[in-house]
Amino acid sequence: MTDTTQIAYLKGHGTENDFVILPDPDNALDLPAELVARLCDRRAGLGGDGVLHVVRSAAHPEARAMAGDAPWFMDYRNSDGSIAEMCGNGVRVFTRYLQHAGWVSAGELAVATRGGIKRVHLSKDGDVTVSMGRAKLPAGEVAVAVGGRNWSARNVNMGNPHAVVFVEDLAEAGDLFEAPAVSPAAAYPEGVNVEFVADRGPRHVAMRVYERGSGETRSCGTGACAVAVAAARRDGTDPAVTGEPASFTVDVPGGTLVITELPDGSIEMTGPAVIVAQGTFDPDWLSH
Repeated sequence: MTDTTQIAYLKGHGTENDFVILPDPDNALDLPAELVARLCDRRAGLGGDGVLHVVRSAAHPEARAMAGDAPWFMDYRNSDGSIAEMCGNGVRVFTRYLQHAGWVSAGELAVATRGGIKRVHLSKDGDVTVSMGRAKLPAGEVAVAVGGRNWSARNVNMGNPHAVVFVEDLAEAGDLFEAPAVSPAAAYPEGVNVEFVADRGPRHVAMRVYERGSGETRSCGTGACAVAVAAARRDGTDPAVTGEPASFTVDVPGGTLVITELPDGSIEMTGPAVIVAQGTFDPDWLSH
């Protein structure tokens, strides 16, 4: 990283999925994986489930082609430093930060991500709604195992991969200190996020999630979307067939999200996004 005395950061969260925010419009920061992991360390760093690197799309080689439609690029990193395609809660916090910084105003905007362009409705305060695109449901059986227990799972892709497991009680997932075993490995060549889901009522579920590269987190936006789609199909509901939207309330450990699948297949996620704090890095810490 350059000019360490001047590097600003913020902390934010969406349903307690928390992030270190690094404003860097000109893409001047060097972010090696080990530095991202240090920033996200909850004891020796700032702590977070990931890093939201805020860059103008025109300044980033992975986003230049999207710059005409989406001026800002969410360069998202998992807490272990690995690069991810998308983060649903992250998009909400990312856009809330843009509003906080005065770079956008309330209303409709577009954000570039490695999972494509995401359309966002940003209110002056309160919830943020993100159009998350369409879910893909790859064919083939997948299975998840934890502590000697095995379940069949639904393979759902929201621009990133998910394995959704329905259980009677969320405690069946165990402590989730380690990634659940998923098979066949060929179904998820780049790893997978695993959601455990229990019913709470009509179109109302609760979930826990193990996110690849981060471990169990308090929330996962793309995971909540995957869960809603998997629950709808399990229940025999497909908005493309019925012509009616299907909305699910999804409780996560950090709060509640509302997921709506529309008849055209697009999925909207609505939930809170909060900026918690801001400051600058101690150059002595960064240099060691």
